[in-house]
Amino acid sequence: MNKQDLIEFVAKKAELTKKDASGAVDAVFDGIISGLKTDKEARFVGFGSFTLTHSPARKGRNPSTGKEIDIAATNRAGFKAGKEMKLSINS
Repeated sequence: MNKQDLIEFVAKKAELTKKDASGAVDAVFDGIISGLKTDKEARFVGFGSFTLTHSPARKGRNPSTGKEIDIAATNRAGFKAGKEMKLSINS
């Protein structure tokens, strides 16, 4: 499923126009991103939790040349499925 498929699903399920469903899906995505930026997590009981982890800057090696390179610090988003989601996809 991609974003367009999700918009179509939401439009049918909630009896919305595709435009309204698109706005709702975008708002949910924006809310999750906002939660990660401010609280470093976004939790939805039963569905799952999105978490933000920080990877500090480090040294690495270019596999082609063996030359040492600097790898910039980054933030990574992770997801852990909730109990209800696990049960529903495994039944």
